[in-house]
Amino acid sequence: MCAGAAWFMQPVMTPEAPDITPPAPVSPLRRFGPLAVLAAGLVAIWAAGGFDALGFQAVSEARQSLSARVAAAPVLAAVLYGLVYVVAVAFSLPVGTVLTLLGGFLFGWKVATPLIAVTATIGAALVFLAARSAFGGALRQRVSGRAARLADGFENDAFFYLLALRLAPVFPFFVVNIAPALFSVPLRTYVAATFVGILPGTAAFAFLGEGLDAVFNAAAAEGRPPSLADLVQPEITAALVLLGVIALAAPFVRAMAARLTARRPKQEARP
Repeated sequence: MCAGAAWFMQPVMTPEAPDITPPAPVSPLRRFGPLAVLAAGLVAIWAAGGFDALGFQAVSEARQSLSARVAAAPVLAAVLYGLVYVVAVAFSLPVGTVLTLLGGFLFGWKVATPLIAVTATIGAALVFLAARSAFGGALRQRVSGRAARLADGFENDAFFYLLALRLAPVFPFFVVNIAPALFSVPLRTYVAATFVGILPGTAAFAFLGEGLDAVFNAAAAEGRPPSLADLVQPEITAALVLLGVIALAAPFVRAMAARLTARRPKQEARP
């Protein structure tokens, strides 16, 4: 009896309420700092003449000396080339095509393709993280209506949409690096779609890069400077666009299959 009374007199323990305290606001420096660094780097490289140093004409003039350095120290040259590619992509320098052609010329397309795919993906991921830190969450929360439905569709099939954007050379590379940051796309999905999506184009342009010497010599024989038009063929661009369309069809096929699956039980339930 005493034990029962003692138990009855014990205070009732109520479960703790969940912590609904809103997260602390992120400081502007932490939010916009990474993007500001990338923007400042782009301006600094442009002011220092980096665009000209990585241009097609500069590559034409320096190809023999670069080839000799690669022959003397191939591993070190590959590492330095990879670092340059990461910096070029991270700072959104418009020299990706020239660097890819140069990689094919210096290392051969079989070595250049995976090297470029890895380093370009790293650089793109840095841009993605910086843009997501600055704008992603705030802009996504303000989207509503039809735009919100489109955003949901993109997020549900982010891999295939990103794959299509990477395969089809319709949008500039740096735009595709930033745009997914406005949606709730996981970093692993972004990295996987980027790596797989740039492989065909990288392999094609690296393969073309193996013939840089012939193109440069032919242009010199004609008394004119070489240009990208001497290498980039319309057939390659058309093939990459077709691959992008095929990848873009995947979400629509999945949506149609889901609708058919949803309708089938209703049809079977009819007498």
